[in-house]
Amino acid sequence: MTERPFDFKLPQDRKPRLLLVDDLPPNIQALHQVFAADCQVLMATSGEQALALCARQPPDLILLDLMMPGMDGFEVCRSIKADPALADIPVIFLTADQDEATEERGLECGAVDFVTKPFRPSVMRSRVKTHLTLKFQTDLLRQQALIDGLTGLYNRRFFDTRAQAELQRAQRNGSSLALLLVDVDFFKRYNDHYGHLAGDDALRAVATALRSQLRRPGDLAFRYGGEEFAVLLAETALEGARLVAQALEAAVRQLAMPHAKSDAAVVLTVSIGGVCGTAPQVLTLGDWMQQADQQLYLSKARGRAQAVVEPLAAPSGT
Repeated sequence: MTERPFDFKLPQDRKPRLLLVDDLPPNIQALHQVFAADCQVLMATSGEQALALCARQPPDLILLDLMMPGMDGFEVCRSIKADPALADIPVIFLTADQDEATEERGLECGAVDFVTKPFRPSVMRSRVKTHLTLKFQTDLLRQQALIDGLTGLYNRRFFDTRAQAELQRAQRNGSSLALLLVDVDFFKRYNDHYGHLAGDDALRAVATALRSQLRRPGDLAFRYGGEEFAVLLAETALEGARLVAQALEAAVRQLAMPHAKSDAAVVLTVSIGGVCGTAPQVLTLGDWMQQADQQLYLSKARGRAQAVVEPLAAPSGT
């Protein structure tokens, strides 16, 4: 019997991303044959490798072997559910153990389902499709609640959640993180001169320009409030953050939207301030925001319509 293909409509027409985790390559090969036509299949043969893959390229669903040497499936699942950036990924355990206590323990760890080995391909496909469907529906509802209605960017609520998660990830992995704050120059004057409808159009245009310069899936722009925007650049070094900030400023300037009441330029412009670095554990998101805001203030003091991005300052006393 020919299996019907999955019919999900995902952004950019990509296939669902499925992570297979099993210490025995033949088991992974068997699963790969079941899902290769419908999914982008990632593979890991250990718990540590699976977590590293999740950090680099979060999957849409994980098929996780329960009994593995070293880090077993329970521990992997707990680590995934403890990470705010990964916690919503559904995990299906694969196990030859049919003990009810084992299943109960797995569900307590956060798994959504159990499949007993040896599995029937049709049953496996059905369960994976069901949980992918539920996840994508939930993601859509969550996204609609986290999108700014005017600009289409993520809103302040999602910024608070995502920025905290990215900061914790950077601190845990020792990776560099950049935070940029973007402010439209003399926007009150723009509204007063051109009217609020034109102001709304300008904010939409700025949002589109900012989004156009973010090339990686993990680079995110947010409407922070009013004419203020924020940008998060995960795993980005200082020079890279400066290049992105300059590109953002240039993209808005190149909109060539007249701004007769600006003291910075004859067109609409933005000032950008940011910080970039590897954060000590003692630094909070509030500390990052304060330092980025200081650089934004410096950008404005220097005449606006420019980007100032500096290394993250260590806390006093360290």
